[in-house]
Amino acid sequence: MVEAIVGWLNEIVWSKPLVYGLLLTGILFSLMTRFLQVRHFKEMIRLMFQGEKSPTGISSFQAIALSLAGRVGTGNIVGVSTAIFIGGPGAVFWMWATAFLGAGTAFIESTLGQIFKKEEDGEYRGGPAYYIEQGIKGKFGKAYGLLFAVVTIISVGLLLPGVQSNAIASSMHNAFGIPAWVIAVALIIILALIIFGGVKWIAKVATAVVPFMAIIYILMALVIIALNITEVPALFALIFKSAFGMEAAFGGIIGAMIEIGVKRGLYSNEAGQGTGPHAAAAAEVSHPAKQGLVQAFSVYVDTLFVCTATALIILISGTYNTTDGTTAADGRPGLIENGGIYVQNADGTKDYSGTAMYAQAGIDKAFQGSNYHFDPTFSGLGSYFIAIALFFFAFTTILAYYYMAETNVSYITNRIAKKQNKLWRNVIRILLIAATAYGSIKTADVAWALGDLGVGMMAWLNIIAIWILCKPALKALKDFEQHKKKYGTGKTAIYRPDAQELPTAKFWLEDYPRRLKEQNYNPDDEQ
Repeated sequence: MVEAIVGWLNEIVWSKPLVYGLLLTGILFSLMTRFLQVRHFKEMIRLMFQGEKSPTGISSFQAIALSLAGRVGTGNIVGVSTAIFIGGPGAVFWMWATAFLGAGTAFIESTLGQIFKKEEDGEYRGGPAYYIEQGIKGKFGKAYGLLFAVVTIISVGLLLPGVQSNAIASSMHNAFGIPAWVIAVALIIILALIIFGGVKWIAKVATAVVPFMAIIYILMALVIIALNITEVPALFALIFKSAFGMEAAFGGIIGAMIEIGVKRGLYSNEAGQGTGPHAAAAAEVSHPAKQGLVQAFSVYVDTLFVCTATALIILISGTYNTTDGTTAADGRPGLIENGGIYVQNADGTKDYSGTAMYAQAGIDKAFQGSNYHFDPTFSGLGSYFIAIALFFFAFTTILAYYYMAETNVSYITNRIAKKQNKLWRNVIRILLIAATAYGSIKTADVAWALGDLGVGMMAWLNIIAIWILCKPALKALKDFEQHKKKYGTGKTAIYRPDAQELPTAKFWLEDYPRRLKEQNYNPDDEQ
């Protein structure tokens, strides 16, 4: 009964209006920012490595690593293989298009996260709940912000961690034969050591792990591409031709191809869902637009780099297939639920990691199909590699989930019962660890569906909010561009909002100017 209701709600929440609404939002924000994702590409990379940080805030590089920890997850393997499985090679093109346009949306929401951030308990906090309350204002703004915070805590704090840990446990068991309970214990210990250390520890771990895992994964794809380089031009041609129905085999599914490509692209890079602004707000920067540009680049990293690596592995292998969801690639009964494929096992349980197995086969077959001879001991390399990759991808996603949950717990407790802030942080830490451990042993179908529902509701609530509040972000971009045009990159761009237009941007109106005064900052100082 509950599962049926949740499934029905998911069909409403994740309907075409949300999918195409997010895509349309990306198009319009890209036009309104004059395609900043192209004009400021070089600036994005420069700002990413800029060393601004403080005891209160983390650096831009740490912020993008923390953001990528949430963006780069099992969706980069499972999501891509699902998109190709349902929509064919052309779905990859629509994932690329979604990432390119989504960079404009990511800029708006992340810049808003910076504009309306607050300093709480010695750390910067921000995100949709904060900019909804302060930007919309009044009783409606407070109620709207509280609703977003509650939905986020339930979704990322309680429901989604188990899905990620189940992917870790499944892949580790398949590759190395490690029992699920061993994985559960290991995750409990590692998670506790990190998340009880606060955002600084989480950012440090993300900074160390995320670049490493992404680079290694992309390097593996490059090795496979190099070994099959003669096939690559034809594969890109296949992607573009099938994307527009010019390939006979995929011409009849162009509608499904676009929809699944857009949906999986959005699900992977999360532009517009309200997750990125949490990490963006934690960064120490002198101007909100700086972090907006950095976070826009993170969408590129997620989809154009990591997802493309997965797609090429699968397409080179030739193991991909398309289906209406009634039959899995290996002949077993397969179903589509909320846009993802699962395999129905004999005992009635559902294996949501099934699509990851296609990627495993893809790596093995891509190696075996190359023009180079490999020792037989390399057979099965795919399962080992995917198990390790999924561990890093999924574990860092759990860390990002915790950070988002903690931020929204702080948002609520600092307004209702500030003295109990530490207590409720510890409660959510324990609950998240428990959810992670439970998911390692068994994934509840309802929990997965509820997690999808929560993420979808986050997207609806956030997309409406950023349309209402986009003006300050667009003005911040204009201010940053004017400074850059006048001084180049030689002088620090300082954000000074109009107190009448943004009276609730307390950090930039009061806290930051006071800090500059204490530091005897000279506007003529070079960076």
